[in-house]
Amino acid sequence: MDNAYDGLTDAGEEKHWAFGTGFTAALAGVDRAIPDADRDSLTAYCLMLGDDALIYSQRLAEWCSRAPELEEDVALANIALDLLGQARLLLSRAAEIEGVGRDEDALAYLRDEREFRNVRLAEIDCGPGPGGDFGTTIARLLIFSTWRLAVFQRLVTSADPVLAAVAAKGIKELAYHRDHAAQWVLRLAGGTEYSRERIVAGLDRVWAFTEELFATHRVEAALPGIAVDPASARAEFDQVIDTVLNAAGLDRPQVKQVAALAGQAGRDGVHTAAMGFLLAELQHIARSMPGARW
Repeated sequence: MDNAYDGLTDAGEEKHWAFGTGFTAALAGVDRAIPDADRDSLTAYCLMLGDDALIYSQRLAEWCSRAPELEEDVALANIALDLLGQARLLLSRAAEIEGVGRDEDALAYLRDEREFRNVRLAEIDCGPGPGGDFGTTIARLLIFSTWRLAVFQRLVTSADPVLAAVAAKGIKELAYHRDHAAQWVLRLAGGTEYSRERIVAGLDRVWAFTEELFATHRVEAALPGIAVDPASARAEFDQVIDTVLNAAGLDRPQVKQVAALAGQAGRDGVHTAAMGFLLAELQHIARSMPGARW
């Protein structure tokens, strides 16, 4: 596209498709048959993928009007909306499989903290407030999008036709997210001494949550042929990250990983202290006005 504003138009299949309305067109004609699998596990898996996108979308939305330049403000908003579109499809699929009458809104707004299944990388506070800065946000975007793209590239062969369709559409968006983050890493690393310090500090901050991304959860293990074993994406992730870091003249962070609590982490509903504050903001209006339509 010639400028950032072209991304806001709906002009063709290759354009961004998630802007709050019309998102169901992405699954037009897709078989919605539920595969022969444990429904509780399949519901949980859809929630895991959907919660990753929903929570990270909320974090990126915090940058609206606060990015270092106008085009970046639009770019981060676009990325957040892409992820929100993925979240809507995945939460809707979870509700469909669950079959107890909840919809995507109920899953997004009416679940408590321990019911969310996102990885902790998606929820930590990386700014623009006291908890972080732009360099940390770019570092997280690189790590998150590289990991999720590698997972979605494998999810396109899922025996769940809806998951496969969401992945096929999502890889186009995630490839852009990854490229955008990589370009910013190069720009910050090759800029001023201060900008280089900020991206190094940002990578150190988010790298402590990377091991959780590749830990095979019991839900994933229970869905062979449907779910992706995240461990299978590790080699691709390492290759891409090392390529970007080498091009930027940066070393891979050597930091201690944030441990699980009694063997449980985000996939089990055990989150960081930041999660409660994030959900309070995300869910405030829906909980304050139950049943409201807008």
